[in-house]
Amino acid sequence: MSLNAAHDLLRCPHCAADLDPDGSRWVCPTGHSFDVARQGYLNLSGAAEPANADTAAMLESRTRVQSAGTFDFLSDCLHQQVPGTGEATTLLDVGAGTGHYLAQLVEANPPARGVALDVSRAAARRAAKAHHRVASVVADVWQPLPVRTGSIDVVLCVFAPRNPAEFARVLAPRGRLIVVTPTADHLAEPRERYGLLGIETDKRERLLATMTEFLTHERTVSLRRMAPLPSEVVDDLIAMGPNAFHDAPQPGTALQVTLALDLHVFRPLLTEG
Repeated sequence: MSLNAAHDLLRCPHCAADLDPDGSRWVCPTGHSFDVARQGYLNLSGAAEPANADTAAMLESRTRVQSAGTFDFLSDCLHQQVPGTGEATTLLDVGAGTGHYLAQLVEANPPARGVALDVSRAAARRAAKAHHRVASVVADVWQPLPVRTGSIDVVLCVFAPRNPAEFARVLAPRGRLIVVTPTADHLAEPRERYGLLGIETDKRERLLATMTEFLTHERTVSLRRMAPLPSEVVDDLIAMGPNAFHDAPQPGTALQVTLALDLHVFRPLLTEG
């Protein structure tokens, strides 16, 4: 089913008309047509893949970290924040990567369905297999999203770029946006030990200032864990993120690691409840 999960959620990236499935293609009324990749995803980006798109190797590392349960505490919190069965029926995961979190939420909330959106084709190939009610789409978050206005009950943005104007546009009137970001001390131990990329200390303040121009901030949940991680998970934590583009080390050392995240919930500006 996969792509059919988005049968009434996508719009043309060229003219913003509704996109509908037509055999092995998706088409809009003005004649634009997009072929479904043989791996089951739909490419609506219309541009070359950027150099900083997630690679297959990064996604392998991320899959191993997720399979190890390293971020299960985040999954638990996401389940608490997303409305229950029958309330949140359409979900959009922006910068979805493997589609891990979206697939979990869809599975827990039938008949919910979702769109996994990522600029990486390698990510789209993985997300296409994440769940039978998840459609995988290649698109750039910095551009207008190929998603119909007001069609999404929950937008997820987990460790991903943010386009608040577009998030606000695609949200349903009573929808919610969930943004997850690392705090300054996230992965502090490997960052200090191996000279990895840092995180801005004012990240939360800058995020809220940017987002609240388009959305109402409802709450922030701070999550923090100290986790004893084996060497292979430490290696994958480093290799699955932006450090992978900066000759990051493969230390091969077990560490006690700080996992520290902020989960922010926003709603449309005109929504009061």
